[in-house]
Amino acid sequence: MDGLSSTSLLPETFQGARDDVTQQIGLIWEQIKAPLIVPLLRLAVYACLTMSLMLFIERLYMGVVIVLVKIFCRKPEKRYKWEPIRDDLELGNAAYPMVLIQIPMYNEREVYQLSIGAACGLSWPSDRIIIQVLDDSTDPAIKDLVELECQRWASKGINIRYEIRDNRTGYKAGALKEGMKHSYVKNCDFVAIFDADFQPERDFLWRTIPFFVNNPAIGLVQARWIFVNSDECLMTRMQEMSLDYHFTVEQEVGSSTYAFFGFNGTAGVWRIAAINEAGGWKDRTTVEDMDLAVRASLKGWKFVYVGDLQVKNELPSTFKAYRYQQHRWSCGPANLFRKMSMEIIRNKKVTLWKKVHVIYSFFFVRKIIAHIVTFIFYCLVIPMTVLVPEVEIPKWGAVYIPSIITLLNSVGTPRSLHLLVFWILFENVMSLHRTKATLIGLLEAGRVNEWVVTEKLGDALKIKPGVKVPRKPRFKFGDRLHLLELGFGAFLFFCACYDLAFNKNNFFIYLYLQAIAFFIMGFGYVGTFVPNS
Repeated sequence: MDGLSSTSLLPETFQGARDDVTQQIGLIWEQIKAPLIVPLLRLAVYACLTMSLMLFIERLYMGVVIVLVKIFCRKPEKRYKWEPIRDDLELGNAAYPMVLIQIPMYNEREVYQLSIGAACGLSWPSDRIIIQVLDDSTDPAIKDLVELECQRWASKGINIRYEIRDNRTGYKAGALKEGMKHSYVKNCDFVAIFDADFQPERDFLWRTIPFFVNNPAIGLVQARWIFVNSDECLMTRMQEMSLDYHFTVEQEVGSSTYAFFGFNGTAGVWRIAAINEAGGWKDRTTVEDMDLAVRASLKGWKFVYVGDLQVKNELPSTFKAYRYQQHRWSCGPANLFRKMSMEIIRNKKVTLWKKVHVIYSFFFVRKIIAHIVTFIFYCLVIPMTVLVPEVEIPKWGAVYIPSIITLLNSVGTPRSLHLLVFWILFENVMSLHRTKATLIGLLEAGRVNEWVVTEKLGDALKIKPGVKVPRKPRFKFGDRLHLLELGFGAFLFFCACYDLAFNKNNFFIYLYLQAIAFFIMGFGYVGTFVPNS
């Protein structure tokens, strides 16, 4: 009997101990909340509201500019007096500039034929164009395939060069820099760059080169990206919404106002003289394209964005590939800002307003503030105010400004307006990785120069519409678990439950949805949902 009594007392003992621990945690929380947590949280709210206002003003400014551009039809062809290149009976083909096409690639088994075929199919006098395939592949089988493809096109009379090097120093920047050293490049006036999954239309050069011929101050002409696999899954649709805003608004505004924007690294044409004057390709960051663009702009070169010139390419369709890409795209600009801010300030060739635009608008607000405020405000501060009801967020900061910013961001992809809520949740989850990458870039921490080539599947580019094929397995079980997302999902779920139980505020619906989004991406299932068009 005594043994039975002792056994029956065990659950009560554990229950009592658990209650004691809960009471102690609650007591500690109440003791530190008023003197420490509340002031710090209020400070965080003020900081986030300030950053939100900065982002709101920037988005509103760009919205006004893009409306004026559309109203007054300020197309680049009109601004820069674009005229087609005319035949010269005396000079013949010598009247056409010599153009180099560079295709950097690394183990691109799925897409190498598409990019090489598209480049070789460009319409331009055959003796005035050189196709240069810069193959950094480490897989000997893939290198052989790429070389055979180049030989196949060479046998058809295409002037194509297959170039390799002994190492991958500098990654893409190193390959492009090495490609420019070959003797035959000295005869070229312009260089067009296409990544391995990009497919330019045949008239690409006829639409871009005339800008340079008639305007000696233009150093870069950038085309727009369009995505062949945007309907593949929910994640690709979300990416399309973000990138469409970038091309429809950000690039257009930069081109129309200050003749400056960030080179997108591909689907663009450079004047080789501009590259040389700017100091050539540098591999000091993971955004060698933006680095070159900023340096060339500081030398006085102008950039033109041609929004109706579209080049097909592929979006990352696995969460792992997308995370690596976003790390590079977020870490690189922050690191470049750290390295170049004083150089921009000291520059004497450009106006004060252009310096302000580059430092404040282009770098600080769009590349740093936008990432940090999205994560800190919507994933940390708002949930924390649920646990600390003494700190309130004004409705204009929690509802009105974010809603307007979101609507302004959605103008690039009207067909996806019904997916706006999913896009918000998706962007908030990705802000975790972008903020981490931004801080790594600013502090030059361990992964600052990490370069992982974005995986291309190529399926959407190869298969005709309406033909169904078995999908490749996108995940291994071990790849699916992302602990950061799962941890934040649990935190937001707890805050949602707390809000519903004790505060009965309006945040609990948002917190539940955001927690679910973190869980979905934490388990790696975001690439499996296919939205309705």
